[in-house]
Amino acid sequence: MFMQCFLVTGVSGKHTDHRNLFTQRVCCKRQSHFVYIGQDISGSPVSVDVGICRSHCGAASRPSHEAGQQEYSKHSSMLEFLRSKKTRTRGPAAPESPDTLNQLPSCGMNQVCEPTGMRVDRVLLLQGPREVEVIEECHCEIKLTQCIRVPALRTYYSETPYETVIDVGGCSRSKGSPEGFSCVPTKFDSALVETPNKVDLIQTVVACELKESCYRVPYVEYYYEIVHHADGVKEERLKEIDVGRCLGGCTTGNRCLLRSPTDPEMCHLWAERQSSSCVPQGYESHSFLNQHGQLRTVLSITSCFCKN
Repeated sequence: MFMQCFLVTGVSGKHTDHRNLFTQRVCCKRQSHFVYIGQDISGSPVSVDVGICRSHCGAASRPSHEAGQQEYSKHSSMLEFLRSKKTRTRGPAAPESPDTLNQLPSCGMNQVCEPTGMRVDRVLLLQGPREVEVIEECHCEIKLTQCIRVPALRTYYSETPYETVIDVGGCSRSKGSPEGFSCVPTKFDSALVETPNKVDLIQTVVACELKESCYRVPYVEYYYEIVHHADGVKEERLKEIDVGRCLGGCTTGNRCLLRSPTDPEMCHLWAERQSSSCVPQGYESHSFLNQHGQLRTVLSITSCFCKN
């Protein structure tokens, strides 16, 4: 059934109910969002509509991917294309229409428009296969104040005999977190997915904690250790070492280089994401005799930091 979203205001225009339940459900929806991911094995460029969740009623329709490509093709280079956009942006601003003024967030003050269904597509590129997460549906979700693990359903091998839905899990985007801290995964598990080539191992999130952007997580390794007792008895036992891993990233600032003059949430050009520079800072050593009677030393991470 087709439903249409309306914003109703009083005669005075001084009061608008931003938390109307009808608008909350109708206006949180998926919109197209194309991302260039590389070249396929024939050398042709590949763009995927990964989607984006937006929660505004009456928002102006976004230009299609094809229209954007046609507009860009009119210019000899990306630099000329950006210059033309900036020139148009500096022009006289169009008067705000009532429809523009009524573009209000529809999910309420304590809610956010988030994906409710996602699938994982596998694309064969020139550099090798790549997995791309695609948003299928969106809904209004309550903003959580605590850092907890939340469900995150992913569909693998969609529209094939091997289609499987797995709750890979995620971490809540808890509001009110201390500056520089985020709700991040700290404990992981794995799930098996049957494929035409036997099985794939999918990493899932088990637990989340409030951590800094660059943080240490446990990572346990096992070794055989030989122990010589005072009475001359030689014992072989299993030694467990938490060597740790550094997770997170250290990218700061906003990566958007050019935003739409009519829709601030829409970015025309993104800067390259910096590679992660979250590296080990502190460590400790663990020495023991291995099965061959040789002294072996294993280093374990005790802390991590952002390297310049």
